[in-house]
Amino acid sequence: MSLLQTIADDLRAAVFDGELSYADRARSNLHYMQFAARVVQRMLGLSTRGLTTLADVVEQRAATEPDRDAVRTATAVVCYGELDARANRYAHWARAAGVEPAGVVALLMRNEPDFLAAWLGLTKIGAVTALLNTNLVERPLAHSINVVRPRHIIVGEGLADAFQSARQHLSAKPIAWYRGEAPRGGRDLAEKLARAKGGRPERLAAPNYRDRMCFIYTSGTTGLPKAASITHLRAVAGAVAASAALAMSSDDRSFIALPLYHASGSLLAAGGALVSGASVILVPKFSASRFWSDCVDLGATVFQYIGELCRFLLNQPRTPAETRHSVRACMGNGLRPDVWPQFQQRFKIPQVIEFYGATEGNVAFVNLDNRVGSIGRIPPALRGALGIRLLKYDVARDELVRDAHGHYVESRTGEPGEAVGRIWLPGTFDGYSDPAASEKKILRNVFAGGDSYFRTGDLLRYDADGYYYFVDRVGDTFRWRGENVAASEVAETLARYPGVRDVCVYGVEVPGAEGRAGMAAIVSADDVDLARLGRHVHKHLPAYARPLFLRQLSAMTLTGTFKYQTRELARESFNPEVVTDPLFFLDTAAHVYQPLDRTHYDDIVNGRLRL
Repeated sequence: MSLLQTIADDLRAAVFDGELSYADRARSNLHYMQFAARVVQRMLGLSTRGLTTLADVVEQRAATEPDRDAVRTATAVVCYGELDARANRYAHWARAAGVEPAGVVALLMRNEPDFLAAWLGLTKIGAVTALLNTNLVERPLAHSINVVRPRHIIVGEGLADAFQSARQHLSAKPIAWYRGEAPRGGRDLAEKLARAKGGRPERLAAPNYRDRMCFIYTSGTTGLPKAASITHLRAVAGAVAASAALAMSSDDRSFIALPLYHASGSLLAAGGALVSGASVILVPKFSASRFWSDCVDLGATVFQYIGELCRFLLNQPRTPAETRHSVRACMGNGLRPDVWPQFQQRFKIPQVIEFYGATEGNVAFVNLDNRVGSIGRIPPALRGALGIRLLKYDVARDELVRDAHGHYVESRTGEPGEAVGRIWLPGTFDGYSDPAASEKKILRNVFAGGDSYFRTGDLLRYDADGYYYFVDRVGDTFRWRGENVAASEVAETLARYPGVRDVCVYGVEVPGAEGRAGMAAIVSADDVDLARLGRHVHKHLPAYARPLFLRQLSAMTLTGTFKYQTRELARESFNPEVVTDPLFFLDTAAHVYQPLDRTHYDDIVNGRLRL
């Protein structure tokens, strides 16, 4: 398809297609253009003031409004002046420890003000921070550390045991600094910070937008976590986009119950607040029972969500706090169409902003119209110019469709396709720490010789009005509890258990829940102890990655190309009327697998048995 033909088709769709009235179409286009204008205005504002990094933004705010609240918790308030001073202490400590520009420091810390201080402080001296998932232990945690090769790691309070469990699997031994109680022989970071200077450190080199700021981990579509490379440009642009979508000002307070090691928590929620001069509200972790009371007590005006969080809140008993809050808008991803209206109406939230974006990618959408179920809209006339396309995907063959000339085929209106984004210039896809992993995410010669596109690994569809909708993920990864679960990682853990001879892991739908729960089909010895297997997965896997269902097979059925028949297993799911093999479910309280019969199945499907 030629560029001129693409533009002509998009213009025709913009004028004639769809169900939106002329007024609704004009209103939606206005929302989109206002958002774009805010992004441009805020980016130019930072650029003209010479602010290249998030640390620069905080530093200037500390100079002009040092007493303004920067971070609030249930027990403390940290103003911009103090946040910047803490960041300076981390910068001076790191430089004294020998951390050089572009050197990597891993950060294993839960939600607390010092997470932001450490991250910003390392940014000040040009270091790169690897934001580690605090749920990981043993091999997965070691893998996350190994792929970025840090010389130092900061271990937050209560996480010494997690790091110790990974040490034997580390290929390089970073120097560990502990903020909490250090194990024998460990280095006390708190003592070093107390003696460090609070003044601005000398800049050895002027920061550049193209410099790397941090690594944020994503499981992508296959394998163990990948370390996505985040430049200062991507970090600042993400923060500005979030602040513009929410129309944030310095009067806002952004409530963050999501982990800061996620891009949504750090770059969007915290970053969006900081570039707006607003306050960040941190809680240690999400609590459905305390969420609204925390919002009321701490004065939240906006918050970041994932779909599962919203469903958990709807399942809570009604409380006065759920409508006494001052929340004017929330932003996030994964909010299911059946949950969305109930959530918005019950909790009296004026605006829900659903978005879509890959941490490492160049494909992003934002829904500014409260269009239930949509991840966002691109006015049809702009679709070609933005370089976002959907490629037709053959699910049965598990591959993209090509035409007779070897080029890829675009999906039509309403037809699912894998979302891809045009790599116009170097830097529009920064990739991972592993160049080979980066190359796997790039499609070349897509519509013409020499072009290249980033693969999201997600199937989307769009309607005639330009609204996009998430359909499913491509490959072996499934999403549960707001986290991407790599099937190969879970399978490897199960395979290490005595008596498990073969294993295939996949995701299955559970009525009333977002995403797909983990299920494993296993071939095992007759005397395998399934009770102890439950304790094995509890010990070695984070909660969201533990298979909730087991299917015990006598032999694994393979395809003609020696692959597991994952799709057929997922289709049969955990229904005992469909599956004749023994089935089990994970008793999450006792950490054992129990036989699953028809009564248990009905209880799970109807929500009487919570997993």
